[in-house]
Amino acid sequence: MDGDCAPLVGLAAACRAHDAVLFVDDAHGFGVLGERGAGTLERDGLSQDDVPVLVATFGKALGTFGAFAAGSKELIEWLIQEARTYIYTTALPPAVACATLEGLRIVEAEPWRRQKLRDNVERFRRLAGEAGLRCAESNTPIQALVVGDAGTACAISDALLADGLQVTAIRPPTVPYGTSRLRITLSAAHEPEDVERLVVSLVGRVESFAPARRPASPLHATQTHV
Repeated sequence: MDGDCAPLVGLAAACRAHDAVLFVDDAHGFGVLGERGAGTLERDGLSQDDVPVLVATFGKALGTFGAFAAGSKELIEWLIQEARTYIYTTALPPAVACATLEGLRIVEAEPWRRQKLRDNVERFRRLAGEAGLRCAESNTPIQALVVGDAGTACAISDALLADGLQVTAIRPPTVPYGTSRLRITLSAAHEPEDVERLVVSLVGRVESFAPARRPASPLHATQTHV
């Protein structure tokens, strides 16, 4: 939720010491982190020996649909034979598979997109800090601004949408009570002026809804917001 990264190097060392298997879901790192966009494992210099099981999605950086599990031949064969959710699912449509392959090609061939994304993240954090917005520590495209209660988070999200900015409100039970937040997701498709406009609107909307309004009850905080 906060865009922070797990200490995989330390976790891998602990797993080796205790003969455990490290399973990593790199949904947000794959295609974004690492010199070639291979993800968190590449960034941290980890191999299949360190992380025997790796899963990630095609629905984020690659912009398509589906996911994958990577590991040893024995692992993949076991999943094919034993994983009920795989056995009884429908294969990806050929068009989606082709689009995913094109997405992989772009990740490898166009590193400027990752650089632009990093630039957007740095620009947002700099401008947000200068404007007094205290976001969670994160150097990834996911930036979290904790606002407190669920009602305030939803109200600010609605107000931002009216400004033409889609910023999701995350609230309990996804996050602990009292820590509802705005979850900002930056992309390489954003231009510098988009980031600047976002910060200006965030400052105005956050200030307009302060002090934070408390929800009437815990039940209110868990209701689906439309």
